[in-house]
Amino acid sequence: MTVAPGPGPSPVAAADRALPSPNARGYDRADWASAFRNVGQELSHVPLQASKGTIPAELKGTLYRNGPGRLERGGQWVHHPFDGDGMITALRFEAGGVSLSNRFVRTEGWLAEEKAGKPLYRGVFGTQKPGGLLANAFDLRLKNIANTHVVKLGDQLLALWEASSPHALDPDSLETKGISLLDGVLKPGEAFSAHPRFDPGHHGEERMVTFGVRSGPRSTIRLMEFATSGPRAGQLLSERSDSFGGFAFLHDFAITPNWAVFLQNAIAFNPLPFVLGQKGAAQCLASKPGGQAQFWLIPRDGGAYAGQPPRIVPAPEGFVFHHLNAWELNEAGPDGFGGEVEGPALVVESIFYADFPSIGPDTDFRTIDFDLIPEGLLERCTIDLNSGTLRTERLSERCCEFAMVNPRREGLFSRYGWMAVAERETGNDPLQAIKKLDLISGERKVWSAAPRGFVSEPVMVPRPIPVGGAEPAEDDGWVLCMVWNGARCGSDLVILDAASLEELAVVELPLAIPYGLHGSFVEG
Repeated sequence: MTVAPGPGPSPVAAADRALPSPNARGYDRADWASAFRNVGQELSHVPLQASKGTIPAELKGTLYRNGPGRLERGGQWVHHPFDGDGMITALRFEAGGVSLSNRFVRTEGWLAEEKAGKPLYRGVFGTQKPGGLLANAFDLRLKNIANTHVVKLGDQLLALWEASSPHALDPDSLETKGISLLDGVLKPGEAFSAHPRFDPGHHGEERMVTFGVRSGPRSTIRLMEFATSGPRAGQLLSERSDSFGGFAFLHDFAITPNWAVFLQNAIAFNPLPFVLGQKGAAQCLASKPGGQAQFWLIPRDGGAYAGQPPRIVPAPEGFVFHHLNAWELNEAGPDGFGGEVEGPALVVESIFYADFPSIGPDTDFRTIDFDLIPEGLLERCTIDLNSGTLRTERLSERCCEFAMVNPRREGLFSRYGWMAVAERETGNDPLQAIKKLDLISGERKVWSAAPRGFVSEPVMVPRPIPVGGAEPAEDDGWVLCMVWNGARCGSDLVILDAASLEELAVVELPLAIPYGLHGSFVEG
């Protein structure tokens, strides 16, 4: 595992590993597919040591990760990993050491299927119950699998799945407390986003900004803001609901001090195959021919446009799951950026796919052809708020996903982004490297886990601000990443220097954890 500065492809160091026969692109499919498995044990506060390097003593807090931990039950595999039951991993850092805990989220569906020893529910992404069409037709129940994200709000750790209510967990033991309706904020079963954004203090206090969607011919977005610190931590501070034309399929959004930014993909939903038991609900989504994607800009409470109606702006073609960041500029931004904009503007940096990526009913996800799936490419959209016009620019040609900025710069201009990328410079492949990208100059640094390592979402942790001291540089801190190590069929935690991407430590975990989805770092 090595670091490669500059624009060239990253070199590979694997002197101490027995290599399989790689394909023409340098990775072995068997290594990649070996991560898809069940997690067979639950551990509590197991102390770990770095197998390479040294864990930084200044790194204090807990990295929480969520993702599917069970992909097979009773001999039947899920059709898509996103249908797997959620499992939380907690890595606690203190005094240069780290300990590990993990626990499945005890959802109602998980408990019922564990008792039955077989699947009892269909999955959103195509998993069917045993028994064929007759067993699946007209069964529209959805199992809340709590597998997408995990965040701390007040004294609760929340396991999130965007189609329903969050599950509350004990932050230390990871014990499932049950469904949380957030002190009556939510109705039972109400959708609650699995991709909240954390405002670092744009309006005088830190907030969690999130949303819920009720989709249909007209879709309604409920925007909610919660306090995250002080005596009001966990309390709802503000909310608003807005309706828009069209079926909304929204996983992520972005925030600035004044705006909540949603990109409504040009997507169509035909529920009939789901009702008839032929497909999962997500498999009934498809790009709408001739459709127009839109930015839905909702004014935030406390901002300059509070109380005004939303603005709708045409968006570029393509499909977006995730945004990197959004920020505002007037006249000319940092280093003269945005000088062509005549008035106030909104800049949104997102990962675009050429089309909605999906896995058909007859495809085994472990054998997918990456050449048939569009790659995600980072693009910047600059919206002139006076004219409603938009211009776009490609920021990188390298396939990427799971991008983030320094959390203290959420919603503000950020010079640097960190993301998971493919090993190749172009084309779609599994994610095998971490890239730091200078969003102005285009300069990049790459740390590679290839040929036998595969990365999940990187989490950038800024260096703590010293008492009475100045805030550290934007790229001063660490990048934490879970890596599937195909050489030992196990999971590693890799700690990188956020500025240089120098590898600081590798911790071999006593668990084999499938590829995860989202996670968060809680200081202290």
